[in-house]
Amino acid sequence: MISDSYQRVIDYLRISITDRCNLRCVYCVPNKGIQLFEHDEVLTYEEIIRIIRVASTLGVKKIRITGGEPLLKKDLPFLISSINRINGIEDISLTTNGTLLKKNAHELKESGLKRLNISLDTFKTHRFRDITRTGNIVDVLDGIEKAERLGFYPIKINMVPIRGINDDEIEDFARITINSRRHIRFIEYMPFGKRELWSPDKYISTQEIMDRLKAIAELEPVKERKTGPARYYRFKDAEGVIGFISPITHHFCNHCNRLRLTSNGMFRPCLFSETEIDIKSALRKGCDDEEIKRLLKLSIEIKPKCHGLNHQRSIELFKPMSKIGG
Repeated sequence: MISDSYQRVIDYLRISITDRCNLRCVYCVPNKGIQLFEHDEVLTYEEIIRIIRVASTLGVKKIRITGGEPLLKKDLPFLISSINRINGIEDISLTTNGTLLKKNAHELKESGLKRLNISLDTFKTHRFRDITRTGNIVDVLDGIEKAERLGFYPIKINMVPIRGINDDEIEDFARITINSRRHIRFIEYMPFGKRELWSPDKYISTQEIMDRLKAIAELEPVKERKTGPARYYRFKDAEGVIGFISPITHHFCNHCNRLRLTSNGMFRPCLFSETEIDIKSALRKGCDDEEIKRLLKLSIEIKPKCHGLNHQRSIELFKPMSKIGG
């Protein structure tokens, strides 16, 4: 195990394998779009596998694959199966928008992937088109059903409630858990990006969401075995659970166990910090494993104590979420 300067054990690596996405969600992509990395700027699978292999020797045991949209990458099952063979890696999960899941679910399952997080902010066809600027919600819903039939569990659906856009569906999302084993997780709308993408009046706190759900039925706390930022509850006798991820009102920085690897090969100790450590340059100059280990340790050493966000201040990141890894 390896700890940072604040005695937090770092055992979780989130890896963005591409900055490309087939959706252009209004809270993620500005109207003018974003500049994408060139192909040779992005880490290869072989480079990613090598980094994970070295990270595992330091105690990293949990991997999440993100994007952009990771299912746009060719031969993703090869990457997953390769990671599965690395000693010390105990858990591999994937975050996706679900639009390509139906087509890829079987191969993902065969490669050893067990868990999925699916970003979905509405069940309404026209609203899905408005939020994503493209895409068909039927593709997402079909993909979720296919994944369930194949035995993926848990399937976590992440919803970001935004006032005036989709907050009228909060209760509908929560009701899914009554007769389904799905996990519905509400994530506070995080204040990053220019005013075009975020403003305080659109923010909804976890407490407000919980108060609305308590009007449906009592929420009972659920103890989850795995550590993570979500606090879990369930309606009485419900099959599924409801999670709340509250980066603004209930900071989980004190328990943060993660490090990020961006698609262009930068270790990022904190989502809301522009500080990055370049690992790609070292790899492509022929560094040995000890140098990879040194850069990993350095990234962990400089991990900040807390992000300092609040619901009144917008942080303008130089990179959009699709480049950092959501």
